[in-house]
Amino acid sequence: MAKKRSGGGLTGTQQAAKFLGVSVLAGAVLAGIALPAAGALGLAAKGTVEGFDEIPANLKTPPLSQRTTILDNKGSTIAQVYSRDRTVVPLADISPYMQKAIVAIEDSRFYEHGAIDLKGVLRAMNKNATSGGVAQGASTLTQQYVKNVFVEEAGDDPDKVAEATQQTIGRKVKELKYAIQVEEELGKKKILENYLNITFFGQQAYGIEAAAKRYFSKSAKDLTLDESAMLAGIVQSPSRYDPVNDAQESKKRRNTVLQRMADMKDISQAEADKAMQEPIKLSVSRPKNGCITAVEGAGFFCDYVREVFLSDPVFGKTKEERAKLWNQGGLTVQTTLDPQAQKSTQESIKNHVYQKDTVATAVSLVQPGTGKILAMGQSKPYGFGDNETQINFSVNRQMGGSNYGFPVGSTFKPFLAAAAIEGGKPPTQQYSAPYEMDYPASVQTCTGKPWVNDGKPNPYHLENENESEIGPFSLRDAMAKSVNTYFVQMLGDIGMCPVSQMTDKLHVLQGNGEKLPMVPSALTLGSTGISPLTMASAYATFANRGTYCTPIAIESIKKADGSSVPVPKSSCSQAMSQNTADSINSLLRGVVDSGTGQEAGLKDRDNAGKTGTTDARKNAWFVGYTSNLSAAVWVGSPSQRVEMNNITIGGQTYEQVYGGQVPGPIWRDAMTGALEGQTSAPFANVNIPGTSQKPAGNPATGAPATTPDKSKNKGRHKPKPGGENKPPNPNPNPDPNQPFPGISIPPGVIGGDTGGWPQ
Repeated sequence: MAKKRSGGGLTGTQQAAKFLGVSVLAGAVLAGIALPAAGALGLAAKGTVEGFDEIPANLKTPPLSQRTTILDNKGSTIAQVYSRDRTVVPLADISPYMQKAIVAIEDSRFYEHGAIDLKGVLRAMNKNATSGGVAQGASTLTQQYVKNVFVEEAGDDPDKVAEATQQTIGRKVKELKYAIQVEEELGKKKILENYLNITFFGQQAYGIEAAAKRYFSKSAKDLTLDESAMLAGIVQSPSRYDPVNDAQESKKRRNTVLQRMADMKDISQAEADKAMQEPIKLSVSRPKNGCITAVEGAGFFCDYVREVFLSDPVFGKTKEERAKLWNQGGLTVQTTLDPQAQKSTQESIKNHVYQKDTVATAVSLVQPGTGKILAMGQSKPYGFGDNETQINFSVNRQMGGSNYGFPVGSTFKPFLAAAAIEGGKPPTQQYSAPYEMDYPASVQTCTGKPWVNDGKPNPYHLENENESEIGPFSLRDAMAKSVNTYFVQMLGDIGMCPVSQMTDKLHVLQGNGEKLPMVPSALTLGSTGISPLTMASAYATFANRGTYCTPIAIESIKKADGSSVPVPKSSCSQAMSQNTADSINSLLRGVVDSGTGQEAGLKDRDNAGKTGTTDARKNAWFVGYTSNLSAAVWVGSPSQRVEMNNITIGGQTYEQVYGGQVPGPIWRDAMTGALEGQTSAPFANVNIPGTSQKPAGNPATGAPATTPDKSKNKGRHKPKPGGENKPPNPNPNPDPNQPFPGISIPPGVIGGDTGGWPQ
């Protein structure tokens, strides 16, 4: 029960006016600072009430910033992020010892006075006069709470924090006005609860629950007498009385609190003496803040969740609104991340590509039909050290990814094939597909004006992987063997517009977020940079029989009070007919059954996919799927400087890296673990006969059936006599910290399976 307040029946405002008058005229101490003799606020004794009343009456208490917990789809914690480590708890969940200790040491007359403790002020005045300085303050616990509200409102802005804590009379008078309001509106118990939840206890711990967890690895309700006294003692000076750094000083302060509790009859002297004999016993839990602490390599996914929150208008109309809600925290974010899929992905990455390797890998897994991102990982961990990065290689630049994504090579060919089939071309379509050819003289665009290979500076020439690849080929064989000239002829036949329209429906954008350029190299052989998440989501459309669903990472969000926050939903749309999707499934099933992707094939379930390798072997891909899971794997140099020839990756040396050789096994192992215990429906049966019995490739490596001519580098551009050997790289010395800087695609540049990326 709160005791009757002192003050002779004066109202809060009258009490404040009396206090201010005494303070100003006497040059005394106002809550811990020395006041000048007169007029500091223009508040002479006569005008004290009028000046006091000019201060706004309502204290706007901001919601306390708390930690946000990010969960996987099973409810387990991925990471906790916060600007301030705090968990708000009710007074009933705070040890009675703690409640008594903080009152005893910070404001022993808390239950007797109002917002202002006049006896305390007079005591401080006398003490300060005796010492000749400011030896003692007179801030009540309520005033301290109000000051902490100002600090909380300032957030992480150092200028605002300085303003909220500056030792000026103006701020202290404002603090007094609001303290009166708080006393009248909240009452003592609520003030105590709020104070214990807002105050700073050192070691990055805000509020008593975080402090109990930090120093003793327990909840605030379980704090013992000596533990409570120690924590109460910290508040006056968290750095000086920090038990982690100075146990002796902390113990002295703790014993001061215990004696004060005994003096106030909160405990007996015997209890105090016994507690004083206890050594400082800590069980410190170090703060684990941010995506860098995420489990199972999910730091990049955690960061992606944050980027989604800060960029999606569902969470606020402006960036500032969204940032305020995120920084305020106290959210429980349940995500789509599947712990089984994430664990399998990380194990596969670690087994095949080492952190210290000169190249990296990135893997994204997406659920067809829902767009849910089930896993996201890469070989360069989330961090700031050697062979670590904060760039998420799986996503577009706007979401924390590389500047341009990575060229996808022949994994683009299924989009072209889908556009052709959707437009009426039969899956049995044949082209002559010679070993080498000039690019067509012109190709139709969406504007009606054809793109023309006008010979400036010179027309380009392309080859297949090796000289054994000579048509005619059907689409089935051309896809299985990844025959470049076949797909260039197909583009010349149907034009670029159907391909552009198809990739628009599949939401295939460049890594910088822009549309694919209307140039043949981009719309045939994957010369532009695209992210793994984009590729996995697009291929999921084939698995979902033609329906594309936008990727999502968040299932639900709840605030600290239990209320729900609306979250973005996946948007699904028909990108192609079921027949087209079923045909692509049959074609890509042939890639893993007997083509370049055999090393990626899964046992005992229908699966399909496509390999891809780019110019100079700077990028290798495998993108594939079952009916219930789609995944994209990229391997390459983030800076695009490393050519994967005679290279060691994951402890194994490769003469040349192919899409089916390194990315394929990563995909296979990640998918195998992710799908363990699940069934995958078979694809709809579409029989697409081939026309060639030529061997499709080397089952052991995913390489072509015959050894490529070493004198010819796949994808190089062979000029007509007198021309340059290859197009110039507009930025020959890229910044390794800025993946893919400044590279453009010259009109007409096209290569083999490599996609014609400038070397």
